[in-house]
Amino acid sequence: MAASLARACYLGWDFSTQQLKVIAVDDQLRVTYEENVHFDTDLPEFRTQGGVYVHSDRLTVTSPVLMWVEALDVILEKMKSSGFNFSQVKALSGAGQQHGSVYWKEGAHHILKNLSPDLPLHQSLKACFSVSDSPIWMDSSTASQCFSLEKAVGGAQQLANITGSRAYERFTGNQIAKIYSQNPEVYIQTERIALVSSFAASLFLGDYAPIDYSDGSGMNLLQICDKRWSMTCLNACAPGLEEKLGHTVPSSSVLGSIAPYYIQRYGFSPDCKVVAFTGDNPASLAGMRLEEGDIAISLGTSDTLFLWIQEPMPATEGHILCNPVDSRAYMALLCFKNGSLMRERIRNDCASGSWDEFSKALTSTVTGNNGNLGFYFDVMEITPEAVGIHRFDKDNKKVPDFPKEVEIRALIEGQFMSKRIHAEKLGYKIMPKTRILATGGASHNKEILQVLADVFNTPVYTIDTANSACLGCAYRAIHGLVAETSMSLADVVKLAPAPRLVVTPAAGADEVYLPLLERYADLEQKVLCNPTSSG
Repeated sequence: MAASLARACYLGWDFSTQQLKVIAVDDQLRVTYEENVHFDTDLPEFRTQGGVYVHSDRLTVTSPVLMWVEALDVILEKMKSSGFNFSQVKALSGAGQQHGSVYWKEGAHHILKNLSPDLPLHQSLKACFSVSDSPIWMDSSTASQCFSLEKAVGGAQQLANITGSRAYERFTGNQIAKIYSQNPEVYIQTERIALVSSFAASLFLGDYAPIDYSDGSGMNLLQICDKRWSMTCLNACAPGLEEKLGHTVPSSSVLGSIAPYYIQRYGFSPDCKVVAFTGDNPASLAGMRLEEGDIAISLGTSDTLFLWIQEPMPATEGHILCNPVDSRAYMALLCFKNGSLMRERIRNDCASGSWDEFSKALTSTVTGNNGNLGFYFDVMEITPEAVGIHRFDKDNKKVPDFPKEVEIRALIEGQFMSKRIHAEKLGYKIMPKTRILATGGASHNKEILQVLADVFNTPVYTIDTANSACLGCAYRAIHGLVAETSMSLADVVKLAPAPRLVVTPAAGADEVYLPLLERYADLEQKVLCNPTSSG
């Protein structure tokens, strides 16, 4: 999409798993430009599939770091040839896929600070990385490192108390520990370890960019309460790690002005500021414009909950991260694996494959389903760790099946009750001003959203989240310029399109669900202790 911009604009970048995307927004928050580079098709020489290499052990998953660098070269040249006016960019920020790590080799800092405007970035930086294939979030090869880290701090719950999450194989600390144990000489040659987000910011800054609090919370290394590195965790992973990671900064920090390279090669203004980059999930929270008390629910292949939390209670499930738009608050992420595929399977079994039939079943059954409750996990669930189909009647007796309409309501009520129970376990509190922002495939189904509103006793809105991480970073770029005046992101993005109210909770829904939620939480413990499936 060509653009010749006559007015100030702000760029949001997203270094995601499969592509690099950029959008520009103007002072009125209108999207004026967008562009992307798809790794597999636009950079075929790297031979990635879905932007990654899956290694022969099927556990190790990496991406070539120079592919990300070259993608930035390609997208900037595309922008230049389309007539994009770089001189109008006042600030930029960006997101990186969470947990992935980049290893700058000794001597790289000097090269990064002295980039020649006559060369593309990938040529100048080709010898700057001690690890050429970066471990990414899909990697699950660090089970032994996770075990060691939890043991070093006194168990999974204690690690969650410190860092916001128990040990996860994809989290950066465990990936660093694996590199140190398998290739100590590579670790020694590394002068800076970055997240994908801070690596990407470094490319624009022409200097090592610090890790921000929010993305830094996805490493199993940062103390989320005081936002300092945990020396116990660092020492459990590798020696001398604090120096290699550098200090952390608030997510709204202005890191500095754009590097001379971009001024000379592309015509950026010397006044263009680089605002700290963050992870893709925190960036999406900004893009969806969550505020205190809000919940965003993405109803996709898996269901994901984003929560704005004031007083977190870390648990061994879910993740607490520092909030990217308010450094005094937190955000939580909960992932539920049995999302739309489970809904589709019950639709096929009980509603002849028709969403209309499925919706009719929801409207023809009563709120609370006459006390019939169900747990529906075709695949091993993450939250909670259970599998199988488990049905209970109003007296908590296990039953082998339900009538079709009852099955449909039991599935949807069960999925949403589980979400509320696990959100509240992490310290989430529903407030009078709480809104649920729903996205993803099932957010188009009003009857499903009605159950969601009833279970949470909260109005449900829908939002367009195409490019939410990119958009969130463009918003964050604007916010970064005024963040020190204590203006909130919400104030900055008042002009953005408002969420659309779809449903409000039915009168009396709360009285029905409060006792059911208690029963459901108790039954979940039974299911976990006795996980045999009944259908």
